[in-house]
Amino acid sequence: MTERLGIVGGGAIACGIARVAAEHGDVVMWARSEESAERAAEKAPDDVTVTTDLEALADSDVVVEAIAEDLDAKATLYAQLPRLDGAILCTTTSSLSVNALAAASGRADRFVGLHVFNPVHRMALVELAFPDEATEHTRSRARALCEHLGKTAVEVPDVPGFVVNRLLFPYLFSAVRLLEETDLEPEAVDTCMRLGAGHPMGPLELLDLVGLDVSIAIGETIGAEIPARVRELAAGGALGRKSGRGFYSYSP
Repeated sequence: MTERLGIVGGGAIACGIARVAAEHGDVVMWARSEESAERAAEKAPDDVTVTTDLEALADSDVVVEAIAEDLDAKATLYAQLPRLDGAILCTTTSSLSVNALAAASGRADRFVGLHVFNPVHRMALVELAFPDEATEHTRSRARALCEHLGKTAVEVPDVPGFVVNRLLFPYLFSAVRLLEETDLEPEAVDTCMRLGAGHPMGPLELLDLVGLDVSIAIGETIGAEIPARVRELAAGGALGRKSGRGFYSYSP
């Protein structure tokens, strides 16, 4: 399978997909501004083309949208994309309705929910969610794409949070509530869950990795109760790793 991949976005997920996909074929990555493009070029492999021109995606076989978790922002972007005749359009949303995004795209028959996990090069799972109008050709191409990228695809229903986030975020938020109720430090909670439950990361480390702003958006979408401490940190600009501080502080 040879697919020319276009990626829309310049954040961690977009760069992670670019890193994996570049091992298998041509990749063009679009960033919104010159500044974003420069940051993305620093993180992406050397053989990935980084551009601020959406028309550079016109020859793509597959376009993967990996921008902020906001339906209106995604819908606005979809309206700006070139025609993409025959290409399938994927979204990396982790919580929004795939059917709603597909309708906004105007390409529901060629639309795919492709929920990858961070860090993309290490995480094997992709949750595949299809809108009702997706053709069997679209579905088979999406499955083939996951296999091509070395990922294990699990088809999941189009419900808020799919499977992983639906189950994961109530647990992560419960760890924050434990901090609020006790004098425990984040390190103590994370060490307990790493060593006692065999988790590769503790819940507070993971919230910082995901980003507290993204975690709030996911929590609101799935109807989970979001602890006050998460909202307070995010309101103060402490978004986790990407901002240099969250439950922990990070060196630049």
